[in-house]
Amino acid sequence: MDDEFYMSLALNLAERAQGQTGINPVVGSVVVKDGMLVGMGSHLERGTPHAEIHALQMAGNKAYGSTVYITLEPCSHYGKTPPCSERLIAERVKRVVIATEDPNPLVSGKGIQMLREAGIQVDIGVLKHRANKLNEPFRKFITTGKPYVTLKTASTLDGRIATKAGDSKWISNEAARARVHTLRHRHQGIMVGVSTVIADDPLLTTRLTVDGLNPIRIVVDSKLRIPLDSKMIQDHAASVIILTTSHGDKNKRIELEKKGVEVIACGDGPQVDLQLAMTLLGQKEIGSILLEGGGTLNGSMLKERLVDCIVLFLAPKIVGSMGAPSSFNFSGAELMSEAITLTELEIEQLDNNLCIRGIPAYS
Repeated sequence: MDDEFYMSLALNLAERAQGQTGINPVVGSVVVKDGMLVGMGSHLERGTPHAEIHALQMAGNKAYGSTVYITLEPCSHYGKTPPCSERLIAERVKRVVIATEDPNPLVSGKGIQMLREAGIQVDIGVLKHRANKLNEPFRKFITTGKPYVTLKTASTLDGRIATKAGDSKWISNEAARARVHTLRHRHQGIMVGVSTVIADDPLLTTRLTVDGLNPIRIVVDSKLRIPLDSKMIQDHAASVIILTTSHGDKNKRIELEKKGVEVIACGDGPQVDLQLAMTLLGQKEIGSILLEGGGTLNGSMLKERLVDCIVLFLAPKIVGSMGAPSSFNFSGAELMSEAITLTELEIEQLDNNLCIRGIPAYS
């Protein structure tokens, strides 16, 4: 056992809370004293005690002289909770091992400095890459004010998301669909285009074998064409936000607002200004979005370089029709060297489907 062993445990604890912390990071912590694990904890919900506080409380008087492993630099400022750095100092821990620095300008480096000035040994960088990857949505939001966007799509081997008749049930298998609902649980918002709502009338809720969190449902609808009797408007399982333009039907907007739907005008053009939309959603403290759009919305978001991660479920099927819709519909590249390339690839087999995850590198 070594530092990586205990930091891996702390990261596992953090991972289990994905989706619960809102715009806050997910953080895990463990306390080790005399070769024994004596405390552990996760940050569970925004505004509640942080991971290291839970771990220290479990450790009790064994925290004195201990080594504390934390996946993210402890905070040094008063927010919704007191500074964790002060608590670590007060408990007189001997050593603190941190996976990665906090990108929050209010914290970055200050928590580490406080600990060192108090005579505590601080080591940084254990499993740093894994820790940074775990909190990609938080890092994007805290540094830009915009949500982290994960584009999810399921397609056949020839890139089709439906047949030419519009049939899409089911391209992916049950294991892949279960993974999608886990993704919904882990994102604050889920976004589709109005054409998807009109064609499929989806609920866009999280349906797992256990209770999951429902994301805020976001519909891109420049002309307010969404039917008033849509399931997502009627069921009240989660909030609904419609992104439109200043040209959206004013009477329709009034009717939607009467039903509790929030309507946001994003620009004066014929189409929703997606850059502005992301800024406005960020201002509403929506820090992560799962994009489940059709080819047009997916293509528009890629064209605007607003997609941070792509998760593609690939089924061993070939549709073969020239009229069948594809996952991405935009002007695209003229040269192969200009194509959007996925980096940091992760490939997983889910029964007879493949799940391909990667970060788009824009030329």
